[in-house]
Amino acid sequence: MTAYTQHDAQFFSRRALVLLVALAVQVVGFLALTAGLAQRVMHVLAPPIQTSIVQQIEKQNQPPPPPPPKMEKPPVEVPPPEVSINLPPETTSTAITDVTNRHIVAPPPRPARRVVRTFASLDQLHSPSTDDYYPPVSRRLDEEGTTVVRACTAPNGRVASLPTVAKSSGSPRLDEAAVKWASNARFNPGTVDGRPVLSCTNFKVKFVLTDE
Repeated sequence: MTAYTQHDAQFFSRRALVLLVALAVQVVGFLALTAGLAQRVMHVLAPPIQTSIVQQIEKQNQPPPPPPPKMEKPPVEVPPPEVSINLPPETTSTAITDVTNRHIVAPPPRPARRVVRTFASLDQLHSPSTDDYYPPVSRRLDEEGTTVVRACTAPNGRVASLPTVAKSSGSPRLDEAAVKWASNARFNPGTVDGRPVLSCTNFKVKFVLTDE
């Protein structure tokens, strides 16, 4: 019984040792496999990640590539077309020529407006008699005569200024009397288109003796 027990103990100790060795080999193999796989994964995955990062940083730091050189084409020279222009001969005339085809008829000129003008005339009804201005000396000497007096009349019919002698009668006394008479006479004023205006005209003043 003791021998069987020793035999079983040795058997179990060998079996346990074999199991331990097998387990250790599996663990070592698993660890080696895990380490190898990890190294492979790091070797496979890490370099592309590191390389892509380095390449991206290098690409960001590098200046952009220069543009490709432009190839300039030589200009193509095109000869100008020959154009012939027939110009009419120059004329030295300065006359104005009619370039229209239609005949333009000028409108007839307007007739000049006719101004109706009247001259001043003596208002005998409101004028004094020349007998009132007859010089007494001329009466005694039987002196008669006609003096032409120039008088300017206002629109109201009165004398605008002192009349003057335009033609003498030959007697200074009669001429003076004629000027006095014209200064107190009344006139129909001159008109322009019916409107009274200032007008100057000549009047004859006669001094004639009458039998009393």
